[in-house]
Amino acid sequence: MVDTVASGVLLLKTSLSTGGNVAYARAMGVTPEDSALMLRYKDGDVAAFETLYRRHNDSLYRYLLRLSLNQDAAEDVFQEVWGKIIKARHRYRPTAKFTTFLYRVAHNCFIDYVRKNNRHMVNSGIDPDYSPDPGDEPDLKAEKSFARQRLDAALGTLPAEQRDAFLLHEEAGLSIDTIAEVTGVKRETVKSRLRYASKKLKTALQEPAVQTQRTA
Repeated sequence: MVDTVASGVLLLKTSLSTGGNVAYARAMGVTPEDSALMLRYKDGDVAAFETLYRRHNDSLYRYLLRLSLNQDAAEDVFQEVWGKIIKARHRYRPTAKFTTFLYRVAHNCFIDYVRKNNRHMVNSGIDPDYSPDPGDEPDLKAEKSFARQRLDAALGTLPAEQRDAFLLHEEAGLSIDTIAEVTGVKRETVKSRLRYASKKLKTALQEPAVQTQRTA
Protein backbone atom coordinates (compact mmCIF):
# COMPACT_ATOMS: atom_id res chain seq x y z
CA MET A 1 0.00 0.00 0.00
CA VAL A 2 1.10 3.59 -0.62
CA ASP A 3 0.91 4.55 3.05
CA THR A 4 3.33 1.79 4.00
CA VAL A 5 5.78 2.69 1.28
CA ALA A 6 5.38 6.39 2.05
CA SER A 7 6.61 5.85 5.59
CA GLY A 8 9.82 4.39 4.20
CA VAL A 9 10.22 7.26 1.78
CA LEU A 10 9.64 9.87 4.46
CA LEU A 11 12.17 8.15 6.73
CA LEU A 12 14.66 8.29 3.88
CA LYS A 13 13.76 11.92 3.27
CA THR A 14 14.37 12.71 6.94
CA SER A 15 17.75 11.02 6.95
CA LEU A 16 18.79 12.91 3.82
CA SER A 17 17.42 16.31 4.84
CA THR A 18 19.88 19.13 5.28
CA GLY A 19 19.48 19.19 9.03
CA GLY A 20 17.04 19.44 11.86
CA ASN A 21 16.00 22.97 10.95
CA VAL A 22 14.99 24.20 7.54
CA ALA A 23 17.14 27.10 6.42
CA TYR A 24 14.03 29.09 5.67
CA ALA A 25 10.34 28.51 5.07
CA ARG A 26 8.64 30.42 2.28
CA ALA A 27 4.95 31.11 2.36
CA MET A 28 2.94 28.73 0.17
CA GLY A 29 -0.27 30.68 -0.08
CA VAL A 30 -0.11 30.47 -3.87
CA THR A 31 0.11 26.93 -5.23
CA PRO A 32 3.71 26.63 -6.47
CA GLU A 33 4.73 24.71 -9.58
CA ASP A 34 6.50 21.38 -9.19
CA SER A 35 9.87 22.74 -10.31
CA ALA A 36 9.64 25.58 -7.81
CA LEU A 37 8.92 23.08 -5.04
CA MET A 38 11.92 20.97 -6.05
CA LEU A 39 14.14 24.05 -6.04
CA ARG A 40 12.88 24.94 -2.57
CA TYR A 41 13.66 21.43 -1.40
CA LYS A 42 17.11 21.74 -2.96
CA ASP A 43 17.61 24.84 -0.80
CA GLY A 44 16.55 23.02 2.36
CA ASP A 45 12.77 23.43 2.51
CA VAL A 46 11.65 19.91 3.46
CA ALA A 47 8.00 20.96 3.52
CA ALA A 48 8.28 21.62 -0.22
CA PHE A 49 9.20 17.98 -0.78
CA GLU A 50 6.24 16.84 1.29
CA THR A 51 3.92 18.91 -0.91
CA LEU A 52 5.55 17.48 -4.02
CA TYR A 53 5.25 13.94 -2.70
CA ARG A 54 1.57 14.31 -1.81
CA ARG A 55 0.89 15.77 -5.24
CA HIS A 56 2.37 12.85 -7.19
CA ASN A 57 2.53 9.76 -4.97
CA ASP A 58 -0.85 8.30 -5.96
CA SER A 59 -0.44 8.64 -9.71
CA LEU A 60 3.15 7.37 -9.57
CA TYR A 61 2.13 4.33 -7.54
CA ARG A 62 -0.78 3.50 -9.85
CA TYR A 63 1.54 3.81 -12.85
CA LEU A 64 4.07 1.39 -11.35
CA LEU A 65 1.40 -0.99 -10.08
CA ARG A 66 -0.31 -1.33 -13.43
CA LEU A 67 2.97 -1.36 -15.32
CA SER A 68 4.44 -4.18 -13.23
CA LEU A 69 1.16 -6.00 -12.44
CA ASN A 70 2.93 -6.98 -9.24
CA GLN A 71 2.35 -5.21 -5.94
CA ASP A 72 5.70 -6.09 -4.39
CA ALA A 73 7.56 -4.86 -7.46
CA ALA A 74 5.52 -1.65 -7.56
CA GLU A 75 6.25 -0.89 -3.92
CA ASP A 76 9.98 -1.58 -4.29
CA VAL A 77 10.31 0.60 -7.38
CA PHE A 78 8.08 3.32 -5.88
CA GLN A 79 10.39 3.68 -2.90
CA GLU A 80 13.50 3.56 -5.09
CA VAL A 81 12.14 6.32 -7.34
CA TRP A 82 11.50 8.72 -4.47
CA GLY A 83 14.86 7.82 -2.98
CA LYS A 84 16.55 8.81 -6.24
CA ILE A 85 14.55 12.05 -6.40
CA ILE A 86 15.71 12.88 -2.88
CA LYS A 87 19.34 12.09 -3.64
CA ALA A 88 19.23 14.10 -6.88
CA ARG A 89 17.93 17.29 -5.25
CA HIS A 90 21.34 18.98 -5.01
CA ARG A 91 21.99 18.69 -8.75
CA TYR A 92 18.40 19.31 -9.86
CA ARG A 93 17.96 21.81 -12.68
CA PRO A 94 14.50 22.80 -13.98
CA THR A 95 15.38 22.08 -17.61
CA ALA A 96 12.12 20.16 -18.08
CA LYS A 97 8.87 19.68 -16.23
CA PHE A 98 9.21 17.90 -12.91
CA THR A 99 6.80 15.21 -14.12
CA THR A 100 9.16 14.49 -17.03
CA PHE A 101 12.01 14.13 -14.55
CA LEU A 102 9.94 12.01 -12.15
CA TYR A 103 8.61 9.57 -14.72
CA ARG A 104 11.95 9.27 -16.51
CA VAL A 105 13.41 8.15 -13.18
CA ALA A 106 10.43 5.82 -12.64
CA HIS A 107 10.69 4.35 -16.13
CA ASN A 108 14.42 3.68 -15.75
CA CYS A 109 14.05 2.29 -12.23
CA PHE A 110 11.40 -0.12 -13.43
CA ILE A 111 13.54 -1.33 -16.34
CA ASP A 112 16.47 -1.88 -13.97
CA TYR A 113 14.21 -3.72 -11.53
CA VAL A 114 12.91 -6.07 -14.23
CA ARG A 115 16.43 -6.80 -15.44
CA LYS A 116 17.53 -7.72 -11.92
CA ASN A 117 14.39 -9.56 -10.81
CA ASN A 118 12.70 -10.87 -13.93
CA ARG A 119 13.20 -14.52 -13.01
CA HIS A 120 11.62 -13.94 -9.61
CA MET A 121 8.70 -11.74 -10.65
CA VAL A 122 5.34 -13.45 -10.34
CA ASN A 123 2.08 -11.70 -11.01
CA SER A 124 0.83 -11.16 -7.47
CA GLY A 125 -2.22 -9.24 -8.59
CA ILE A 126 -3.19 -5.72 -7.69
CA ASP A 127 -4.43 -4.80 -4.26
CA PRO A 128 -8.22 -4.48 -4.69
CA ASP A 129 -8.46 -2.19 -1.66
CA TYR A 130 -6.11 0.46 -3.04
CA SER A 131 -8.46 2.60 -5.12
CA PRO A 132 -12.00 2.61 -3.66
CA ASP A 133 -13.22 5.78 -2.03
CA PRO A 134 -14.18 5.04 1.60
CA GLY A 135 -17.30 7.12 1.06
CA ASP A 136 -18.60 4.99 -1.79
CA GLU A 137 -21.74 2.93 -1.33
CA PRO A 138 -21.22 -0.88 -1.37
CA ASP A 139 -22.76 -1.27 -4.84
CA LEU A 140 -20.58 1.50 -6.24
CA LYS A 141 -17.49 -0.01 -4.61
CA ALA A 142 -18.28 -3.35 -6.21
CA GLU A 143 -18.84 -1.72 -9.59
CA LYS A 144 -15.54 0.18 -9.36
CA SER A 145 -13.71 -2.96 -8.24
CA PHE A 146 -15.09 -4.94 -11.18
CA ALA A 147 -14.17 -2.16 -13.61
CA ARG A 148 -10.62 -2.03 -12.23
CA GLN A 149 -10.27 -5.81 -12.47
CA ARG A 150 -11.33 -5.72 -16.11
CA LEU A 151 -8.92 -2.88 -16.88
CA ASP A 152 -6.03 -4.55 -15.07
CA ALA A 153 -6.69 -7.83 -16.87
CA ALA A 154 -6.80 -5.99 -20.18
CA LEU A 155 -3.58 -4.11 -19.41
CA GLY A 156 -1.93 -7.44 -18.71
CA THR A 157 -2.56 -8.51 -22.31
CA LEU A 158 -0.58 -5.59 -23.74
CA PRO A 159 3.10 -5.76 -24.67
CA ALA A 160 5.17 -3.95 -22.02
CA GLU A 161 6.05 -1.03 -24.32
CA GLN A 162 2.41 -0.38 -25.21
CA ARG A 163 1.30 -0.68 -21.58
CA ASP A 164 4.02 1.74 -20.52
CA ALA A 165 3.05 4.33 -23.14
CA PHE A 166 -0.64 4.01 -22.30
CA LEU A 167 -0.08 4.41 -18.55
CA LEU A 168 2.27 7.36 -18.98
CA HIS A 169 -0.40 9.04 -21.07
CA GLU A 170 -3.53 8.12 -19.10
CA GLU A 171 -2.23 7.64 -15.54
CA ALA A 172 0.59 10.18 -15.45
CA GLY A 173 -1.05 12.61 -17.88
CA LEU A 174 2.07 13.05 -20.00
CA SER A 175 1.97 14.36 -23.54
CA ILE A 176 3.16 12.32 -26.51
CA ASP A 177 6.32 14.42 -26.78
CA THR A 178 7.06 13.97 -23.08
CA ILE A 179 6.50 10.22 -23.27
CA ALA A 180 8.95 10.09 -26.16
CA GLU A 181 11.50 11.93 -24.01
CA VAL A 182 10.87 9.74 -20.98
CA THR A 183 11.08 6.43 -22.85
CA GLY A 184 13.78 7.46 -25.34
CA VAL A 185 11.86 6.67 -28.51
CA LYS A 186 10.56 8.71 -31.42
CA ARG A 187 7.28 10.61 -31.25
CA GLU A 188 5.75 8.48 -34.01
CA THR A 189 6.66 5.34 -32.08
CA VAL A 190 4.77 6.63 -29.05
CA LYS A 191 1.74 7.47 -31.18
CA SER A 192 1.81 4.00 -32.69
CA ARG A 193 2.06 2.33 -29.27
CA LEU A 194 -0.82 4.41 -27.93
CA ARG A 195 -2.97 3.66 -30.95
CA TYR A 196 -2.45 -0.10 -30.70
CA ALA A 197 -2.84 -0.08 -26.91
CA SER A 198 -6.11 1.84 -27.06
CA LYS A 199 -7.49 -0.46 -29.75
CA LYS A 200 -6.56 -3.62 -27.83
CA LEU A 201 -7.90 -2.30 -24.54
CA LYS A 202 -11.17 -1.23 -26.13
CA THR A 203 -11.62 -4.70 -27.61
CA ALA A 204 -10.66 -6.45 -24.37
CA LEU A 205 -13.00 -4.31 -22.27
CA GLN A 206 -15.93 -4.79 -24.63
CA GLU A 207 -15.72 -8.58 -24.75
CA PRO A 208 -16.90 -9.29 -21.15
CA ALA A 209 -19.82 -6.88 -21.62
CA VAL A 210 -20.91 -8.71 -24.78
CA GLN A 211 -20.65 -12.08 -23.04
CA THR A 212 -22.69 -10.77 -20.11
CA GLN A 213 -25.45 -9.57 -22.41
CA ARG A 214 -25.59 -12.93 -24.18
CA THR A 215 -25.90 -14.87 -20.94
CA ALA A 216 -28.44 -12.47 -19.38
